[in-house]
Amino acid sequence: MKYYIIAGEASGDLHGANLIRALCAGDPAAEFRFWGGDAMSLAAGSEPVRHIRDLAIMGLVEVAMHLRTVLGNIAYCKADILRWKPDVVVGIDYPGFALKIEAWAHDNHIKAVHYVSPQLWAWKKGRLKGMRRYLDRLCYILPFEQDFYAANQMPQATYVGHPLLDAIAGSTFPAPTLPDDPRPIVALLPGSRKQELRRSLPIMARLAQRHADYRFVVAGMSLLGERLYRQLMPAGAEVEVVYDQTYNLLSVAHAAVVCSGTATLETALFHVPQVVCYRANPITIAVARAIVGRHINHIALVDLIDNSNVVTELLQGDFNLDRLDQEFQLIAYDEDNRQRMLDGYRRVEVLLGGPGASRRTAEAIIETIR
Repeated sequence: MKYYIIAGEASGDLHGANLIRALCAGDPAAEFRFWGGDAMSLAAGSEPVRHIRDLAIMGLVEVAMHLRTVLGNIAYCKADILRWKPDVVVGIDYPGFALKIEAWAHDNHIKAVHYVSPQLWAWKKGRLKGMRRYLDRLCYILPFEQDFYAANQMPQATYVGHPLLDAIAGSTFPAPTLPDDPRPIVALLPGSRKQELRRSLPIMARLAQRHADYRFVVAGMSLLGERLYRQLMPAGAEVEVVYDQTYNLLSVAHAAVVCSGTATLETALFHVPQVVCYRANPITIAVARAIVGRHINHIALVDLIDNSNVVTELLQGDFNLDRLDQEFQLIAYDEDNRQRMLDGYRRVEVLLGGPGASRRTAEAIIETIR
C-alpha cells in the first residue's frame, strides 16, 4: 500500500521514522512519500518532498508573516498527493497544516489519519466536529486524552501510547563527542525552530557565566545551521555545542534547561532534572492565555501528564537570567529537590505505560485502509 506521511518538525520526524519502520513490518509492500527530515529519509530510503528545515513555523504572528509560503505548501502538497495517488494520508502532529490536508484528502476519497492529537482539550475544541467528519482514524498519545475523546464522542479516536517510549525506553546512547572535561554536564535544549532558538539560547547560555563548576553544552540541530548558534552565543559564554546528539547528551547530563515542547518529556525519560523555559511573541501568548487560561495550568508535558508541578516553568517575563539562575541552583545543587523531580518523572512513566506506540499506530493505519 502507498502511505503519504506529513511531519513538519523535529519530533514529528522522529515519530515518523519509527512509524515507517513499523509500517514496513506490517506491510512488506509499503511505499512511502513524505514531508519530513533526515530520520524519515533514513527509514524510508528516499528524500522528502519538503524538508522540515523549511516547514517549522509556529505562533499566530509567525504564521501570518509567512502566510504566502504556508498557502503555497498546502497547494503543492495537494497537487503532489493527486499525482502519487496514495491509499492513505497520515499527518503527524503539525495540525495547522496536516489537518487541512487530511480534510481535503477525505473530500477526494483518500483515507485520512492523524497521529498525535492537537491539544483540543486546551483550545480549538471547535475542530472536533470537522475532525469527526473527515478523519478515518485519530491516534492520540497522552493518557489523559482518553477521557476527553470518550466524553466528546469520537469513536475513531484510538489511544496508542507515547512514541517517545519507543525511541528511548530500554535503549542505550553513547556519550556525545566532546573533549575530556571532568565537570558535570548541563544540557541546554533551546528548541528546534529558529524563532525558539533566538528567544531562548542567549539567556540559557549566559547561565554558564555564573557557574564555572559546570560544563554547559547545547543540543544543537545541524538543520538550523551552525552559523545561527554562533551568532546567538553571548560574548564570553563558555558553552559548547554538539549537533544532532540530543539523546547522547541527555544520557550523561546532570541537569538541563529546556525549551518547552517534546524535549521536556524526553528530558524526563532520561531522568535529568530540568527547568522548563519558553518565550513567544507577546500577541501569540496573549491570545493563547485568553483562550486556555481558565482551563490549563501547565504547558510542560511532564506537568500536564502528572497534573502537578513536577518541573518549574519559566514563561515570558519570568524567563530571565536571575529567575533561571535561581531555579537552576535547585536542580543542580539541591538533592532533595532533584529527588522530588525524579519521583515525579517515575509517576509520569507509569502513566504513559510501555513502549509500542509506533507498532500500534501502524496496525491502526493498516486496519483503516483495509
